[in-house]
Amino acid sequence: MCYDVKSSLRSQLKRAKHYGDTKKIAEIEKELAPLTDLPIHHRQGHSHPKLLIYTNESPEVPVVSQWGLVPFWVKDNTQRKSISKSTLNARGETIFEKASFRDSAKKKRCLIYVDGFYEHHHFKPENESKAKTYPFYIHRKDGEPIIFAGLWSEWLDKETGELINTFSIVTTEGNDLLTKIHNNPKLKGPRMPVILPDELADKWLNPNEEELDKQVLEDLIKPYPEEELTAYTVGRLRGKDYAGNVEEISNEVVYEELVF
Repeated sequence: MCYDVKSSLRSQLKRAKHYGDTKKIAEIEKELAPLTDLPIHHRQGHSHPKLLIYTNESPEVPVVSQWGLVPFWVKDNTQRKSISKSTLNARGETIFEKASFRDSAKKKRCLIYVDGFYEHHHFKPENESKAKTYPFYIHRKDGEPIIFAGLWSEWLDKETGELINTFSIVTTEGNDLLTKIHNNPKLKGPRMPVILPDELADKWLNPNEEELDKQVLEDLIKPYPEEELTAYTVGRLRGKDYAGNVEEISNEVVYEELVF
């Protein structure tokens, strides 16, 4: 799963800077960035933050999108608020089958650039009666932005006439690192977001018109190489000790009782 992320404007603009010119980047920073919740040092998906995403319809210039995909067929705001809680992530194995995701899987895919993401590890310290959770921050060893494979959708709010852009992060089975970290006993198995190598990101945005195209997409839904990621423990991301969306939230914190 992926419910907690860190994302800076620098990371979010990496793709735009690769394709665009200085003037275009300045316009994005002036017009789009203020509409987002950036910088995100830590935000939980259930707070539905707004980020920049690159869609198959706008692969070079990002658009503002809210985390928690709302399918076009949602009837009203009551249903919208309900469904967006369960569409923060989309299991890659079933995106072409589930009603909430299959239209987007076929027609509306996107890329989300982040600095890194957070996951919780369950561990029972010696002399404790029950297990505790310990948050880890995961990022690329080379310091470059992580590229998530995503799905997006547009939903028309009939009450206001506003066209709302939303997205979901596609997940897959965890690699060895995430298997070790993401050990929640309540889950069927460890998960991780689908992270795309830089050189394969464009394939996720390519048209899906034939069965062969679908196979190309499914081949991208796999664990990211463990050796290219690194992780360390950080301060609490939940409860009374949570510091909030502050820069130091991703600083390393050592828990003496944790054996990892």
